[in-house]
Formats: sequence, structure tokens, C-alpha cells
Amino acid sequence: MEQVWGSFKRGVSDPTYRVHAGFHWRALNSPSGPATLAVRPLDAAGMIEGRAWGPGAELVLALLPDLLGASDDPSGFRPEHALLAELHRLRPHWRLGRTAAVWDALVPVVIEQKVTGEEATIGIRSLLARHGQPAPGPGAALGLRTFPTPEVVRAIPSWEWLALHIDPARSRTIISAARVAGTLERVLPADPSRADERLRSLPGIGVWTSAEIRARALGDADAVSFGDYHVAKDIGWALTGVEVDDDGLAELLEPYRPHRLRVQRLVMLAGLHRPRHGPRLAPRTHLPARGSRA
Repeated sequence: MEQVWGSFKRGVSDPTYRVHAGFHWRALNSPSGPATLAVRPLDAAGMIEGRAWGPGAELVLALLPDLLGASDDPSGFRPEHALLAELHRLRPHWRLGRTAAVWDALVPVVIEQKVTGEEATIGIRSLLARHGQPAPGPGAALGLRTFPTPEVVRAIPSWEWLALHIDPARSRTIISAARVAGTLERVLPADPSRADERLRSLPGIGVWTSAEIRARALGDADAVSFGDYHVAKDIGWALTGVEVDDDGLAELLEPYRPHRLRVQRLVMLAGLHRPRHGPRLAPRTHLPARGSRA
């Protein structure tokens, strides 16, 4: 489950995801309302156990197979590169999961735009702490929280976003998306072929953001994270021994269409990346300090 759900987790102490007592616990929003989902991985008999609480419990249990990758079809992915072939051979049962929850994917991805991982984590945790909901049932006792609904987000004033360590460019994008969140939730899963076009028609959502949302919410196996600070360089180094830019990455991955994300994820799952000797990027310091509740 770590391999399938690892891309959904934000940092070590993600308030929406926790592993406890042999279960993977997640706080989710759904069209029926918030839910806490607890899933025990395969046991000796090959069974997966799922439990859920809250208004959205029935719906998230129905979606559990998709969350675990049941709808993913990797049959057309036949990597000829020796490294990719070996990575694929080592993970024959790995699949791309999908949440079908566009809003829950969009909010953290926008917060991650053009900032360091540390700054993104601060923003996500602050938003959840101040404006998220305690997860239903036992999720609350575990400290799990769901992302604030679009209605709640639209009511957050501009000065509060700064206190959350989320700058105006990102907060405007989230608020704009909140105004059409219901349409996105209905339309994107129903017509994935146009999801990229529709997402990128929204102010503040570009190639990288669209790909990250589609990968998580729709399980889009071709949603490559072009524009990422590390992805092109790391994949280029892993496959050719030298760093490449986005144009070089597009050329490298073209033979794998429509499974290009599988290449990205396999390289990431293997922990392969170029040598990094320089100093880490520091979080920006011009935003207000976090409040005591963050």
C-alpha cells in the first residue's frame, strides 16, 4: 500500500494520512461528505480489510478498489530500457491509485506550487489545522483532518491566507477553483480525456499542477510532472547518466505514451536521483511567521 498511496502523502506527519495499529488511515472528502477510511493491507489469506466512518463512508468504501489501483491497466506498458524493465519486473503488482476526489487533490497541489517542500508542508498543515474538519469517527482521535470544503475556502480572508504561509498567487488559484469545484468533481472523472484542458483553463493552473492533480485524482498514467524542479533531471540521470530539461524528458518519454507517468513513478519508487551536492533551497522569509495554532 505504501507504493500505491505514497504519492498521496504529504510529509512524515500528514494530518490526512496515518499508519496506526496495522491500518492505513485516511481523512477524505467525498460528494456525500467527509469520511475516515481505514485499510488493512493484504493478509496471509490475500484479503484486504476496509472500514469507514462518516457521511461519506459508504461512497469511499465503494471507491476503495480504485483507490488501490483496481482500475489501472498497465498491460500496454512494455519498457525496453534495461533499467525500467528491471524496475517494472520488481513491482509486477504495483498500480496507480485514483481518488476521484478532484478537490482533495487540487488544494495541496496548488499549495506546493513553486515553493520548497518545507514551505508547502507548513501551508498544508496550517490550512488543515485552522480550517479543516476533524475526521469522522476514530479518525479524530488520531488527529486526522479533512481539507476545508470549497465553501469554507471561499470565506477565508486574504490576511488569513498570509498567516497560513500561503501567498496571494496560490490563494487566488485555490479560491478560483473553489468557485467551480462542484463542476470539476462531476466533469473531470466523467471525461478524463479533457481533464488537462479543463484544469489548465483555470487561472493559476499550468502544466505541472494539472499533471499532479490528474495523477492523484484520476490515476492518469500519462500525467508527467513537466516543470518540476527535480523530475526531468532525475529521470534523465537515471536513464542516460546525464541531467535533461523538460524538452529532453519529453523526448525520452515519448515512446512510453500513454504510460509516461509509470516511468516517473518507477524511478521515484526506486529512489533514483542525480547526485545533489549543493545547498538545499531555503523557504522564503518574506511571509508572516506561523501563528501558534498552525
